[in-house]
Amino acid sequence: MTRLVQAEFGKLFSTKLWLWLLLGALGFTALFVSLTIGFEGQEGNPVPPLSTPEGQRNLFSSASAAGIFALILGIIAVTGEFRHQTATPTFLATPRRGRVISAKLLGYAVTGVGYGILTIAAAIAIALPWTSAKDIELTLTENGIPAVLFGVAASVAVYALLGVGVGALIRNQIAAVVGALVYLFLVEQIVSAVPVVRDYYKWLPGGANNALTGTFVPSVDLLEPWQGGLLLVGYALVFAVLGTVLAVRRDVT
Repeated sequence: MTRLVQAEFGKLFSTKLWLWLLLGALGFTALFVSLTIGFEGQEGNPVPPLSTPEGQRNLFSSASAAGIFALILGIIAVTGEFRHQTATPTFLATPRRGRVISAKLLGYAVTGVGYGILTIAAAIAIALPWTSAKDIELTLTENGIPAVLFGVAASVAVYALLGVGVGALIRNQIAAVVGALVYLFLVEQIVSAVPVVRDYYKWLPGGANNALTGTFVPSVDLLEPWQGGLLLVGYALVFAVLGTVLAVRRDVT
């Protein structure tokens, strides 16, 4: 298994995709942190003030934007094997396909943690001097911020696992990536905004992720962080198991 995981890292770093997605994650984090601080206290802004624990937790939850990019990376890790026809030699070298998928899950979970740590560092680098300039007292060891930072790193890792599972289920790269983005940016946003179905949002992956990372969602009651974390891990396990089972049973071509 160790060699398989090493092989996955070799494939990952053989292209610059990981770097471009990481830069995208850092860019999204910088944007969200900047908008949160820049519009703090503006009239009509529903986000809690940064002087409150809720507002500070929401600020650092912006680093969880890396999860979207980790999800895409995980999807491409699997679908790229079929798109570029490297799945056949991969499975010939390791006939037990379940081990290949397991190696991808482990390797990309570690990569997801790395993404999360780097975006957390970016959020801290922007937030601390900016809030200090605005005379906002902000300490990384208080107001539940350590739990938020841990939750961010965990959520990005889980999103990477989800990506591998989705990629194994939907081997068409374009369909898998577009479908995942449409679900995250359209379906879940509609559910969280429409009063009739708003109460169900907390049970969706996005709602679970927001609960885990302390993200503020207007007019939505989220689960407790630990509950959101368990639910998000549950989603990842379901997709990982289904993806592994189908990868073992389906033809490569």
